[in-house]
Amino acid sequence: MRDWKFNDVDFSSFPYYHGDDLGVSYTKEKTKIRVWAPTAKELELRIYQHSNEGEAIRIDQFIKAEYGTWTIAINGDLNGYFYTIRVNDGEWLNETPGIDARAVGANGNRGLFFNPEDTNPEGWLADQRVECANPVDAIIYELHVRDFSIAPSSGIINKGKFLAFTEQGTLSPQGLKTGTDHLKELGITHVHLLPTSDYSTVDEYAPGQSYNWGYDPKNFNAPEGSYSSNPDTTSRVAELKMLVQSLHQAGIGVILDVVYNHTALTRRSFLNQTVPGYYYRQKPDGTFSNASGCGNELASERAMVRKYLLDSLQYWATEFHIDGFRFDLMGIFDIETMNLIRARMNTISPEILLYGEGWTADTSPLDETNRAIKTNVTKLDRIAVFNDDFRDGIKGNNFNPRSKGFVSGQTIQEETIKFGITAACFHPQIVYGYVDRSKSPWASEPWQCVNYASCHDNYTLYDKLIMSSPEASDKEIERMVMMAGALVLTSQGIPFLHAGVEMARTKLGDHNSYKSPDRTNQIEWNRKHTFSEVFKYYQSLIRLRKNHPAFRMTSSEQIREHLIFSDDYMPGVASYVLVNRANDDNWRTILIVFNGNKNSIQFPLAGHIKWRLVAENATIDEESTIYPEGDEIEVPGISMLMLVED
Repeated sequence: MRDWKFNDVDFSSFPYYHGDDLGVSYTKEKTKIRVWAPTAKELELRIYQHSNEGEAIRIDQFIKAEYGTWTIAINGDLNGYFYTIRVNDGEWLNETPGIDARAVGANGNRGLFFNPEDTNPEGWLADQRVECANPVDAIIYELHVRDFSIAPSSGIINKGKFLAFTEQGTLSPQGLKTGTDHLKELGITHVHLLPTSDYSTVDEYAPGQSYNWGYDPKNFNAPEGSYSSNPDTTSRVAELKMLVQSLHQAGIGVILDVVYNHTALTRRSFLNQTVPGYYYRQKPDGTFSNASGCGNELASERAMVRKYLLDSLQYWATEFHIDGFRFDLMGIFDIETMNLIRARMNTISPEILLYGEGWTADTSPLDETNRAIKTNVTKLDRIAVFNDDFRDGIKGNNFNPRSKGFVSGQTIQEETIKFGITAACFHPQIVYGYVDRSKSPWASEPWQCVNYASCHDNYTLYDKLIMSSPEASDKEIERMVMMAGALVLTSQGIPFLHAGVEMARTKLGDHNSYKSPDRTNQIEWNRKHTFSEVFKYYQSLIRLRKNHPAFRMTSSEQIREHLIFSDDYMPGVASYVLVNRANDDNWRTILIVFNGNKNSIQFPLAGHIKWRLVAENATIDEESTIYPEGDEIEVPGISMLMLVED
């Protein structure tokens, strides 16, 4: 039995292969395969008729080639056959579909030979990415494929599948729009899909029997089969393309949540069964390090790991016309690799969005100065990170259900709220010593900051507010949900919404629903009717942001020039003006007051300005003709008030 320790291995001496032909290259006449396996003594290819059963109908040997690679060419049309690759590096390792497999059979144990052109939907070559001139123009909506449609109330036929996104005219029991029609009605610009690459824990033959978010990757370059109509065919590839095409036709971009930082298995992972030890970082004693908290972490700084990441992302971006990528635990990756990813994406489209979690789940042997963490975001080239400071300031500590935030009435959060309003950029009016965690700005430009109040992790916003404010009425909880949305959608930076927040989504108080049943995770579309006021408010906020570039300033210099905070401190209140037609807005001056207190307040007004009231309580009316008089105005409790000078 192999001793899986690697403290005596010099991985930097491994050969580097520059070519772009790793994996399977299919034609009807001949199929070629190239595998990088520099430690191998032998490689064999096994061909099967079925994805999970039966003996190999053919076994062939690879030929050793240049720079640590092995090649094989098989004459004839292999379309529809399955295969595995097996490495002998002193002993025979397990069969794998190869780490570059782009289609696999059910449950991902064998690769599938296929013609990529056969997976293109009608009109695919005319499909175009959604334009996004600057990342701050994006309004991102984080969504799990299965959650989107699985509920009986969705009115969708292809429940839990990629194809759910292609259905039109779907309605809730109350006759309200669901599915992609709902996304169009809401107005978001991009859907961020939780992992769609092949993952380990859901049985693709019986997907209804278990659930997972998908952060347990198995095959990085093949779509997940449980979301397809037939996991033993190329339907997983074709139907993901149909999803992308449908959303693009609706004017919505598609962002993939990618989990390159670790694999579900370590010793038995396909990476490790190809080149043992190489793809993972090790501790000084030679054992696997674990910054992912899942048993391993990819060594992005190693040359062929870096190439693997770059080639994989290029494949997804080009073959599936993807509009952006969100990197899970991006702090595990090194800065140089992330900047090379940006450069590679620029060759495809400079508008491809890149952002990630600027932290790790555990310690890493990679030095912190080299890691793509939040405090190093200024070293990253047009890559953003999540603003967890703002998140916790809005609703309270993410991990403490009883902790309150600004919207639930906790005072002394005002500087943290201002930190989020300015997208974590330097502003001379912020007292950074009072910001909850970050005591200095970490972003240099607003497009480096993703602002959010909730995501798939931890409690939903609604559940968190219920738990932290048990004394609050139902109407007050709704107002908190609305004000959280107002903070995210009017602040500078990139706004990010958790799917269903616009209908006060609940997960029944489950704080970690990664493998909980559909009843917990599903979007319950009946809530769109129950919380219709919340939905209409989020819809109005999104329309407001799109219509007014003042909320989408593209530089921190603009923010400092045009955004002025109120000098009069009031506990539980954050207020500011946007002056001098910020970012060429057609509104000359915009005054925004956020009142996190339960009770209303009187707010002083500049008497020389003729103010027009556009937002109060649950109403946003950009065409309002209400002109308040006097030198002060009442701001209702738990609400945003907005006045403008045209």
